[in-house]
Amino acid sequence: MSKMSKKQKIIVDKVDPEKIYSLEEAMEIMQSVKSKNFEESLDIAIRLGVDPNKSDQNVRGAVTLPNSLGKDVNVAVFADGDQANAAKEAGAEHIGMEDLADKFKKEEIQADVVIATNAAMKVVGKLGQVLGPKGLMPNPKVGTVTDDVAVAVMNAKAGQVRFRTDKNGIIHGSIGKVSFDKDKIKANASVLLEEIKKLKPASAKGIFIGSIALSSTMGPGIKVNSADLL
Repeated sequence: MSKMSKKQKIIVDKVDPEKIYSLEEAMEIMQSVKSKNFEESLDIAIRLGVDPNKSDQNVRGAVTLPNSLGKDVNVAVFADGDQANAAKEAGAEHIGMEDLADKFKKEEIQADVVIATNAAMKVVGKLGQVLGPKGLMPNPKVGTVTDDVAVAVMNAKAGQVRFRTDKNGIIHGSIGKVSFDKDKIKANASVLLEEIKKLKPASAKGIFIGSIALSSTMGPGIKVNSADLL
């Protein structure tokens, strides 16, 4: 077994894995062990009462958070003509068609969000093995396949979060920075949770929103009281 770092030892001492903390307690712990070298993101993990093996119980969507994510979002858009110009004016960093596809294949560029027009999907469709594993494949269900690319780019820049259940029925996502105050984190988490609740599958039975945990980039996963986030 590998030796724990000094920071990991501090985390073990501070966090009881069985305890459910208040949002205020969780934020205090994360801020006390945060990195001094860079600003850490604050992530949320939400266990849903769904069967991830049933396709009709997969939960997927997107929502724009009221307090953004506290970071610059790098956007790539597959479009041409007037739509390419609209994407550029909206602030997209990378715009193109086959030329942009080649850059992704050669790993010459990186993006946090990839958007495509409907016509451009004939190009993007060939990039499934490149974009899919990174969670970047455009999808109309989350608004990244659209002919209104300007709005899609602005939403991405404003802190839109795209989410989907993983193989264990858990949704993972970022809701800001560890440096955010409690009210901003609560507001972002609340908007995300309310959007997820709207997407409850008709076939899902029992409690839909299960346990919730918050974690920082370099810190502990901390179970929190869901009532503090709604």
